[in-house]
Amino acid sequence: MTRRWLAAVILTCVASFASAAEEDEMLGFIVDDTISHIGHDFYYSFSERLRASSRMDFNLVVRERPSARWGSLVTVEFRQRLVYRRFLPPNTVELKDEAYEAADLVRAQIVRQKLEALLQDTTDLERDEL
Repeated sequence: MTRRWLAAVILTCVASFASAAEEDEMLGFIVDDTISHIGHDFYYSFSERLRASSRMDFNLVVRERPSARWGSLVTVEFRQRLVYRRFLPPNTVELKDEAYEAADLVRAQIVRQKLEALLQDTTDLERDEL
């Protein structure tokens, strides 16, 4: 009787730890790592478009490397992988349109990467070892 009770307690604890591990990751963040006015404007338009057109079941990082002479190099990372890179000149007039196009492209890349991860053959290796 005590063996069954002990086994039931252990199974309950293991199940609660397993479900807690699945819920640990918080999704829907777009981290703003931009510096200049151009980068901030790009980030706001990019995140506005992405939040309006996606479920946001992922996290992104928008980074910028500004240059006073050449403009800004803007990159977007998903799961620590580069999915978008664009050089924005300092006199960008249609920045909102470029940010919207970037959001659509990034969303398509994320869907593609998630689909590839589902279809990947991992019978002999774990996903993080590939």
